[in-house]
Amino acid sequence: MVKMTMIARVTDGLPLAEGLDDGRDLVDAEMYKQQVKALFKNLSKGHNEASRMSIETGPYVFHYIIEGRVCYLTMCDRSYPKKLAFQYLEDLKNEFERVNGAQIETAARPYAFIKFDTFIQKTKKLYQDTRTQRNIAKLNDELYEVHQIMTRNVQEVLGVGEKLDQVSQMSSRLTSESRIYADKARDLNRQALIRKWAPVAIVLGVVFLLFWVKAKLW
Repeated sequence: MVKMTMIARVTDGLPLAEGLDDGRDLVDAEMYKQQVKALFKNLSKGHNEASRMSIETGPYVFHYIIEGRVCYLTMCDRSYPKKLAFQYLEDLKNEFERVNGAQIETAARPYAFIKFDTFIQKTKKLYQDTRTQRNIAKLNDELYEVHQIMTRNVQEVLGVGEKLDQVSQMSSRLTSESRIYADKARDLNRQALIRKWAPVAIVLGVVFLLFWVKAKLW
């Protein structure tokens, strides 16, 4: 059964639409939504390049497709047919592109296309019962195959993103520290030069002053 549906822009992870009644009967719904947001964040950073993937999380599976810089994601029971899940996402993608395609890149606020929920709910109802004639026909459709779509664990996927973030943060920190050390080194060199030449400058100044006074007196 389809439990959750979310649509986001891949370039920056901005959520564009979602099923408004998703998660009402779901235990730990907020935790799964946070996982989805973390996944969108990883995708926006290019941490996962697969355009189609299934990600196992507890008793559920996230399925997503990426098309036209938009990620269409649904969470289903593990027992729900993978083939139906991806066909459900294809239906959402086709309609979303048709209705909102020209405005996707310019959307500036979260859930700018929240009205798309109407289509999400209508389409979800069509896919809920896997035993209907319609869905059995889709399952038997040999032209639509999902065997090659990779399945991974959510901790593995999000963990890769966290490790890459840590490496990036460490690199930034090392660069910042290198700049600080370089600045300190320049300051120390400057101070060393001042200590070395200050006495000479003072002596020369005194000598010049004496000559100037002597010249005035004479």
